Amino acid sequence: MGFLDEVIGAALGPKAQTPQFQPAQNQPAQTPGVQDPLSQIAAALTALLAPRPGAAPTGAAPTGATGQQGSPGGLDVLINQFKQSGLEDVINSWIGVGQNQPVSPTQLRQVLGNETVNNLSRQTGAPRDDLLSQLSKYLPGVIDRLTPNGQVPSDAELRSGSRAN
Repeated sequence: MGFLDEVIGAALGPKAQTPQFQPAQNQPAQTPGVQDPLSQIAAALTALLAPRPGAAPTGAAPTGATGQQGSPGGLDVLINQFKQSGLEDVINSWIGVGQNQPVSPTQLRQVLGNETVNNLSRQTGAPRDDLLSQLSKYLPGVIDRLTPNGQVPSDAELRSGSRAN
């Protein structure tokens, strides 16, 4: 997931690694809570923004509510979640050029929902409140870097690592 990994790594700094959620062969599983905080947030950002089969395109309703299998996720779904939560101006400030509006951990919990927050916490080993605090800090910059000049990359661009400018 080259492009997404590069953007997350650049937003978090040189120490952050964006772990893939595919189990590595012949390596022990990472014990929850052992990862450093930047690796945890990188993993959470990757899980939130990685395109998933069955995710709704921008402007469409998330597919999770329609009974389609597969977890809703990806940048398009996240944008829709912000819009549906009444925070369209916030996400649009990250996508567009100019100053990024902040998002509070409470607002982010509202946008993502408890199930997603619980899943991210379990996947990364980060406590829920810490995870939301870190996501609220880094997510605006990551979205801003993913959307230069206000252009949202397609899922194919995120998957392939290419970016049409």
